[in-house]
Amino acid sequence: MKNRSVLISGAGIAGPALAFWLHRYGFHPTVVERAPAPRTGGHAVDIRGTARNVAERMGLVDRVRAANTGARGMAFVDAAGRRVATMGTEVFGDSGGPVAEMSLLRTDLARILYDTTRADVEYVYGETISAVTQDRSGVHIRFEHGAPRRFDLLVGADGVRSNVRQLVFGPAERYLRDLGSYISLFTTTTERDHDGWRLMYTVPAGNGRPGRTAGIYPQPEPGTALAGFFLRSAPLPYDRDDIDAQKRIVVRAFEGDAWEVPRMLAAIRDATDFYFDRVVQIEMDTWSRQRTVLLGDAGYCASPMSGIGTSLALVGAYILAGELAAAGGDHTVAYPTYEAKMRRFVDRAQEFARSAGDGGLMPDSRSQLWLRNQAVRTLRYLPRRLVGRGMEKVADTVELDDYRIPAPH
Repeated sequence: MKNRSVLISGAGIAGPALAFWLHRYGFHPTVVERAPAPRTGGHAVDIRGTARNVAERMGLVDRVRAANTGARGMAFVDAAGRRVATMGTEVFGDSGGPVAEMSLLRTDLARILYDTTRADVEYVYGETISAVTQDRSGVHIRFEHGAPRRFDLLVGADGVRSNVRQLVFGPAERYLRDLGSYISLFTTTTERDHDGWRLMYTVPAGNGRPGRTAGIYPQPEPGTALAGFFLRSAPLPYDRDDIDAQKRIVVRAFEGDAWEVPRMLAAIRDATDFYFDRVVQIEMDTWSRQRTVLLGDAGYCASPMSGIGTSLALVGAYILAGELAAAGGDHTVAYPTYEAKMRRFVDRAQEFARSAGDGGLMPDSRSQLWLRNQAVRTLRYLPRRLVGRGMEKVADTVELDDYRIPAPH
């Protein structure tokens, strides 16, 4: 087999999942990660549809279920905290709705994947790729700190702001599709027992301010919760490295709102895992160039609010590794086949994210907010075969091939 050494940029979900399969097929993966250690914090992620089968083939289902957030559903509340509309997980089935049956913290899934692969995979933390040169002999990598190295193949699995995509495919602006809103998340404390319910307080647009939602997501660890802010807005100028400036944007946007918002804004100052970003999709005509290929959000982010990004990453990792194995490491064969098998899934996921819109969380008017609540209230009375089928159909787009695993030498 040729092209056995593979450098993977990104130690989140897609990168370690790919490393798992590559090692099983006889490749030698190395994972490089900008962060100095496995990341902490982060929101809950869902494993849906075909991605559940991938988790089963990886032997991870028991560990995933053990780390389940225990979320029972989502409840919309008014300014006094009274529930005005609820969506329980039992309404949607295993893979539909805002909360899937397999739901866990992103950091927990990343830790499971890291623990599963670290004995067989080289991880290099605190390092960044600074330059990439490709030729017939391989991919020549310069690092920000370490000595240059050569690999047979390079995979960018480093998220929506992918460094590899920037270096190999060009500026991010070419591939970003702006969806018109912002999302912010951070871990905080809570004295309430939310009983597994994600609580959401929505304020419609008015008085010169955009539609917005503040949410509290209970976490498995008692006394902790994830605070979430969702804001419809035109692009705002800010420094991506200035966390304090990003926090000020959130505070200004939600200042004066009711419910738990004042307490959440007070806690934002001390948040150590604060996340803030524009909601975008990544749209590309191709995910490969020479010996480099993109995986997960780096190549085809549907939206950080779509609920299907983790499933795209797990299925994409399975198919990319399997096609490389089937092609004997020949990337000129494997990369186009990987793209062909993933393209319909990606297109449907991105279309679903766009069509779902953000009017439910960032309504333009009080009437739109009223309609959202009415629609949510009727869900429990509809047949399950109709509820959540949009998401379930998208999540089941791909049928997995059975790639042959080489016998041990």
